[in-house]
Amino acid sequence: MSENIFDLSGKVAVITGSTKGIGKAMAEQMSQAGAKVVVSSRKAGPCDEVAAEINAAGGEAIAVPCHIGDKDQCRNLIDATMEKWGRIDILVCNAAANPFFGSLSDIPDDLFDKTMETNIKSNVWLATMAAPQMRERKDGVIIITSSIGGLKGDANLGVYAISKAADMQLARNLAVEWGPDNIRVNCIAPGLVRTDMAKALWENPEIYKRVTSGAPLERIGEPNEIAGAAVFLASSAGSFMTGQTMVIDGGVTIAGAPPVD
Repeated sequence: MSENIFDLSGKVAVITGSTKGIGKAMAEQMSQAGAKVVVSSRKAGPCDEVAAEINAAGGEAIAVPCHIGDKDQCRNLIDATMEKWGRIDILVCNAAANPFFGSLSDIPDDLFDKTMETNIKSNVWLATMAAPQMRERKDGVIIITSSIGGLKGDANLGVYAISKAADMQLARNLAVEWGPDNIRVNCIAPGLVRTDMAKALWENPEIYKRVTSGAPLERIGEPNEIAGAAVFLASSAGSFMTGQTMVIDGGVTIAGAPPVD
C-alpha cells in the first residue's frame, strides 16, 4: 500500500486561535490526521473545552491559553509545548484581530498599533520562538492564516487588509531565510467563512445574498474547507510548497467580487 501523504502521526501542532471557527477546525482535522495538538486562545475555559473534545474523540490535545499580543505568553505557549512533548513540528499562527471598521484616515493610533502587533508582530514572535528546534531537526512547518483582504484595497478594512498582506510577505521572507533548514512557511488566505467573526455577513439572508452574488460558487466557505488546506500544508503532501499564499475563497477574487473576511 502507498504511504498516506496526509498522515500527521507523531507530529506536534501548536494552533493559536483554535477554540472556534477556522482554528478549531484546524485543530480537529490535524488531530484526526494523527497530530498531537496544542489548543490555544486567550481564555482558559474554551481551550480546556476544545482540548477535552479532541481527547474524547480519541486524539491527544492539551490546552495552553495565550494572548498573542503578550510576548511572555507567547514564550510560555512554546515552552509549555516543549515541556509536554519535546518538539513542535507545526506552528499555525491563526489568531488575529480586527478592532476597527472604517477609513484609514480615521483609525486611532492605538487601534492601528494593536492590529499590527496582533496580526504581524505576534506571528514573528511565535515563529522565531518555535524555529530553533525546527532548524536543529531540519524539519518544520509554519502556517499563517491571512485573508483575501490582503490582496485588494478595502475602504473600511484598510488596516486589517494591510496587516494580512504583510503576513503574506512574512511567509515569503521566512521561507527564504529558513528554507535551507527544511522549514516550510506558507499562508492561507480565506474568503468569507461561516465563523462567529463574520456572523453579521451570513446570518442576514439579504446581506448573505449580496456578499455571495459575485462568487462563482455562490456561497460562503465552511471552516473544514480551510482546515483541509492546513492539513495539506502540514503534511508530506505539501512538502514542496513554501513561501506561497493559498487563496480559498469560492472564486471571489478571480471573479472581481469585493474581498470579505
